[in-house]
Amino acid sequence: MESLFSPDFLRKALIAAPAILFSLTVHEFFHAYTAMRFGDTTARDAGRLTLNPMAHLDFFGTLMMFLSGFHFGWAKPVPVNPYNLRNPRVADFWISAAGPLSNLGLAVIFGVLFRIVVSGSFSLPIAVVHFFLIGVIINVSLALFNLIPLFPLDGSHMLKSILPAEYELKLIEFDRFAPFVLMIMILFGGFWIILGPFISVIVNFILGVGYF
Repeated sequence: MESLFSPDFLRKALIAAPAILFSLTVHEFFHAYTAMRFGDTTARDAGRLTLNPMAHLDFFGTLMMFLSGFHFGWAKPVPVNPYNLRNPRVADFWISAAGPLSNLGLAVIFGVLFRIVVSGSFSLPIAVVHFFLIGVIINVSLALFNLIPLFPLDGSHMLKSILPAEYELKLIEFDRFAPFVLMIMILFGGFWIILGPFISVIVNFILGVGYF
């Protein structure tokens, strides 16, 4: 494992960690905001309708981010009370979709900033350029990863919302095993094997160059 005190690890910590924390914060904020728009103020009342990263950090998710060399991590899920929602099936779909969509939006913003900088319009330190580049890669990866239809990812809620109601019990049964399937994918690289090519295409499209 890469030393926690090596120069390369420290460089990643200074550039990648803020990008990941900011991206996870925006992701959870938009879950909370969308839930409130559909009538549920649970997340807002719990102090989660904020862009303060401290409100969203998960201890083990943050620890895993550092231990994995900034390849994997997570934030605390936003609490949602379905009994407060107007039209719960529609609401659940859009509350779940809000996180990945916010990450795609961030990826585009980071990509625009990257293009402006590399075009020579502004002269900024190379670390800032790397921050914008990593911001694109992280947010595209977060968006596609969370769209995987495996519980507890956002994609599982979206799938449950659009499938006919008669499949709900079967999905709930599968949800008991889904986290184990997800963990196996992560541990053995299945995530990158399946999503890697899609991430590469989207990242390069946003950047307009073959960086990834």
